[in-house]
Amino acid sequence: MKNSLLLAFLFIAVSPETFAQKKQVTYEQAFAMKPTNISKPLPQISGWLDDDHFLETRKDADGKSKTFSVSVKSGEAVVVENKTVATPPKIGTITDAKNATPSPDNNLVAFTRNNNLFILDLVSKKESQLTFDGSESIKNGWASWVYFEEILGRASRYKAFWWSPDSKSICYMRFDDSQVPHFPIYVIKEQHGYLENEQYPKAGDKNPEVKIGVVNIETQKTQWADFNEKDDQYFGTPIWSPENKLWISWMNRGQDHLTIYDVDLNSGKKSVVYDEQQSTWIDLDQDDRIEFLPSNKYFILKSDKSGWAQFYMHDMSGKEISRITTGDFTVGSILKIDEKAKLIYFNARKENSARWDLYEASFDGKKLNRLSTGDYSYSEIKLSPNNKYFTAVYSNLQTPGTLVLMDMNGKQIRELGNTKGEEFNNYELPKKELTRVKSADGLFDLPVQITYPINFDPTKKYPVLVSIYGGPNAGTVYDSWRSSAQELWWAKEGIIQVAFDNRSSGHFGKKGMNFIHRQLGKYEIEDYMQSANFLKEKSFVDGNRIAITGGSFGGYMTCMALTYGADVFTHGVANSSVTDWHFYDTHYTERFMDTPKENPEGYKITSVMNYADKLKGTLRIIHGTSDDNVHMQNSLELINKLQDLKKHFEFMVYPSERHGIGGAKGLHNRTETYNFYYNNLLQKPMPEIFWQKTPAPQRAF
Repeated sequence: MKNSLLLAFLFIAVSPETFAQKKQVTYEQAFAMKPTNISKPLPQISGWLDDDHFLETRKDADGKSKTFSVSVKSGEAVVVENKTVATPPKIGTITDAKNATPSPDNNLVAFTRNNNLFILDLVSKKESQLTFDGSESIKNGWASWVYFEEILGRASRYKAFWWSPDSKSICYMRFDDSQVPHFPIYVIKEQHGYLENEQYPKAGDKNPEVKIGVVNIETQKTQWADFNEKDDQYFGTPIWSPENKLWISWMNRGQDHLTIYDVDLNSGKKSVVYDEQQSTWIDLDQDDRIEFLPSNKYFILKSDKSGWAQFYMHDMSGKEISRITTGDFTVGSILKIDEKAKLIYFNARKENSARWDLYEASFDGKKLNRLSTGDYSYSEIKLSPNNKYFTAVYSNLQTPGTLVLMDMNGKQIRELGNTKGEEFNNYELPKKELTRVKSADGLFDLPVQITYPINFDPTKKYPVLVSIYGGPNAGTVYDSWRSSAQELWWAKEGIIQVAFDNRSSGHFGKKGMNFIHRQLGKYEIEDYMQSANFLKEKSFVDGNRIAITGGSFGGYMTCMALTYGADVFTHGVANSSVTDWHFYDTHYTERFMDTPKENPEGYKITSVMNYADKLKGTLRIIHGTSDDNVHMQNSLELINKLQDLKKHFEFMVYPSERHGIGGAKGLHNRTETYNFYYNNLLQKPMPEIFWQKTPAPQRAF
């Protein structure tokens, strides 16, 4: 009996299956796009046919897509005929046209050319010019730089005109940049090079003067909205209601007073719909601020005036009817409005600030229910027509994305797919952890995500690499599944990879963000120092190898970490960094800092230059010479200061590169950064394969 047990034990102990060595990612997989097959795509749910059937798109062996109607009850899938969808009209080539946009009825196309607004009749092919004063400084329907970057958004591609739903009018912005200062950007081309003179208002500078016009398509005449373009002000993206009402968001230069006006299309006269003031700032560029109800008798407004983003019901005159949501949590977007049942469905970060859940709430604010379940974060939520079921993808740090069908009681009816690829169980994956660190002032539990090295040994000492952005309401720490082959590479090499979020990251609502008012960067870096000190107390962390990296605002945080936080952070790679808020644009900077004249001390205490003398670690500064967003002036000013202080640092310049360094220069930048990690964190030479082969952009696996 004893011998039999011993033989069984020996068999188990030496079983090849028990001791099978798991795979680790190769260079080609981590840096040259070779697939790992650790993950696979989820099924594509395109919507619902009715309450008992959802629509799923699948590809056949030939790669052709087919749409299936899938039964909620049985899971049976039946091919459905693709419904005829109205296709956009064929516009053809319009000489020198920018942002060609069809009208809602597909009869006309609006576009800009040479900073004037035009329309083209798609039937007669007749072209009509609607504005006539466009020039280098006067822009009709084409955004001034600060509006493109900070208000309308990069996705606008400078487009600053909007069709009315009935195709009878176009609202557009007219920008006068004649008094906006020029910033010279040197371009190293040809024998003598040349300068791009960008009209870019830095903190405290003159902004563009803006007029809001509504052009009547039939008369081709513009009616100007009743605003004084000489006032120091901003305008948000115009809002067209389903019934062709035009609402314009207005904000003062100080960005602490928002008014939404109803503008009469015929006279240009305006009347107040909504007015809000805060002691710090209000975000103007919110795409989901207003949602109209199907009856067009009410609208729902999202505001963080309470200290947390919440929903409020108003009638069309602007009168507040009810507060739909209340509490110390952040609502996201409205997914559906059921006016008959007087309910809204939306996502929010209520149970845990690092997770998104699905909720329903009644119009009167008396009912609030969580509809998703478990310790997961939910995304890609699609509700059935009568709100009986929904599909969603859930995950957390330990659970790969899983597509499920659920009912409104939180019961999972069926798993529809998951992201585990055929090789998922064959690779060594690192352990991940989300923890909270008490801020130095004791007011906040700061989120920290830690990815441990593969085969982690708590008796060893490991270097730390912190990757951050750090800007207001731009957190990166979430309890959801995210991974990449590059992450596995560095985990294999023995680096603890970390993400921090500070009090202004969005985890603590507007209440947390308000701390940074007039001192943008100070609390953020102090929160990062506190989180890094938490790590340094761990026996397995090498306090002499605490690195941080980021770009843009993340570059600013990196520079602050190696100067203001020099006693904590030892190494940094700063890409395209702001180094002094005097050098950045008006709308973004003054939202948080006010003008330099109003807040001289704030600009001083948040400037990297003010702490340059503290640098003692290894800082690598990277910038493109033609960066038109964060000008290289920022890095040059810091370099100038460091040189005067006789400080050691590294600097890499990329000729003619913009804010994002791409192409061959991007490959070089990434390779040099990897070399920095090997030399300083891993303290060994970078493998020759990095120099012999061309790395590819980072990707998920």
